[in-house]
Amino acid sequence: MILFFSGTGNSHYVAKIIAEKTKDDIVSINNLLKQGNQKQLVSQDKPFIFVCPTYAWRIPKVVEEFIKSVNFSGSNKVYFILTCGLSTSNALGYIKQLCKVKGFELQGFADIVMPENYIAMYNAPDKVTADKIIQKSMPKILKIAEDIRDEIPFPVRTTKPSLKSGIVNTTFYKFFVKSKGFYTTEKCIGCKKCVQLCPLNNIEMKEDKPSWQNNCTHCMACISGCPTLAIEYKNKTQGKPRYYLECK
Repeated sequence: MILFFSGTGNSHYVAKIIAEKTKDDIVSINNLLKQGNQKQLVSQDKPFIFVCPTYAWRIPKVVEEFIKSVNFSGSNKVYFILTCGLSTSNALGYIKQLCKVKGFELQGFADIVMPENYIAMYNAPDKVTADKIIQKSMPKILKIAEDIRDEIPFPVRTTKPSLKSGIVNTTFYKFFVKSKGFYTTEKCIGCKKCVQLCPLNNIEMKEDKPSWQNNCTHCMACISGCPTLAIEYKNKTQGKPRYYLECK
């Protein structure tokens, strides 16, 4: 079973390729969170594969909390595949801690460079550049998929403490990951796409306009998936390209 969390499509895309190669089921953590079904028993005999983005050099808190809350049975073998803009730093060290808590046997960890999407802080690439980044990563994605299909463990490197995955991650969530700052412009047509995309049900419609509540993970789904480019974040995103990879 491939369980993925994705804000703007990168991890969904990678999970889909792995699912196609392994002939395994693919499950959206976004949908489970949105439906409130995250604590259900999940059982299978084959290894579990988790695919998610890297938030401040670690797996997203919502993904970690999801994994901790779910009762997994059958196989205790797991693979973790993280998409990232450049580096995962010591994300693996925290994944090892999570595996210890859950009684998982880590079979492999891999990071895959995909187009940047966190436009609240960085610039997303234009479409041509984004396509080149994805194509460059394709051989690695396919090799990972083949190894998982054949249940071949791939090397899990040693880890060491990192300020990025430690103090910086903590600071990022404490001071930056907040809903306050998202707003709509006159381009908003009240289509509710942002409401549908938000995995945490954090957006409500008020007078035909979206209103952000207090449960946000900064996945950028709303701002990047808006069909009219009507959503902005503070003064950080004006004029920036949006990156959203559609996965059918």
